[in-house]
Amino acid sequence: MIIDHRTYAVKPGRLNDYLKLYEAEAYPLQLKHLGRNVGWYVSNDIGPLSQVVHMWAYDSLADREARRNALAAEPAWGAFLAKAMPLLDSMENKILRPTSFFTQPG
Repeated sequence: MIIDHRTYAVKPGRLNDYLKLYEAEAYPLQLKHLGRNVGWYVSNDIGPLSQVVHMWAYDSLADREARRNALAAEPAWGAFLAKAMPLLDSMENKILRPTSFFTQPG
């Protein structure tokens, strides 16, 4: 298993706009294609502000690639990106692997 950990910095004052757009247009598509969302959070009080962090679980890098390719093929995904990208300042992506001693809950 791997976790795709994504952090997006949203332009100041635009966090609610991004969240509303994402919830309406992107989240349903990502659930359909990516499947296992293991967390979706915002930072708006302590530390870097106006950030969204979301994490997706995959069986492997190949599984991730296949699922993300299916998402990218959706015309509605391209339409979402055209609206969302102007709201973002930066994006960071990390691939996380569990340690040998960690047992995932459930």
